[in-house]
Amino acid sequence: MLELRNVSFSVDEAGGRKDVLKNISICFEPGKITAITGLNGSGKSTLAQIVMGIKKPTKGRVFWQNKDITDKTVTDRAKLKIAFSFQQPVKIKGISVFELIDIAKGGGADPQDIANCLKAVGLSPDKYLAREIDAGLSGGELKRIELASVLARDAEVAIFDEPEAGIDLWSFNNLTTVFKKIRAEGKERTLIIISHQEKILKIADNIVILEAGKIKAYGKSDDVLRSVLRRLK
Repeated sequence: MLELRNVSFSVDEAGGRKDVLKNISICFEPGKITAITGLNGSGKSTLAQIVMGIKKPTKGRVFWQNKDITDKTVTDRAKLKIAFSFQQPVKIKGISVFELIDIAKGGGADPQDIANCLKAVGLSPDKYLAREIDAGLSGGELKRIELASVLARDAEVAIFDEPEAGIDLWSFNNLTTVFKKIRAEGKERTLIIISHQEKILKIADNIVILEAGKIKAYGKSDDVLRSVLRRLK
């Protein structure tokens, strides 16, 4: 179980101290998709980065499997099988798709296992394994390859920061299909997706709505969506 307890995050600005997150407490259920949404500047990406260890909370603690990991580095958390997917996938010059996924698996992986990771995200190994990451791949292809690398790590917590950013509708539809397939595997993998997209919110099991750094709503997807729609009427 991944848990945030009374997490706050502040930054110094010219006008003084700005509170980005304010006393966030939440448990992310294993085997479930949790979508985090809210207006720009509500603290969504900051929350994801705190889970990954990219940023450290000003106050509060982060727990994974009942152990305090607040002071653990990004590398430490990766070793604990926590993975992060950025809005814009990293392009590494001269690295092939095969090499990237092999690195994610720790090196020396069975080529068939690497091929299976690509198949899982709807890409043909024959067409993609030899291609270089920084050479002519579309945004949607890069997103799915990054997702394949997350699967290759066998991550127990996978965080996706706006996976829809910069990709076409067809690729986005394929991504949502992959998310549903991962959940259907039956593994106790925790998926956290930062998104504005209604289609992501609808496939989520739980939704967190952030507003001005606070949790405005949290609960089962259908319940939260109904509540939001009632407020809009």
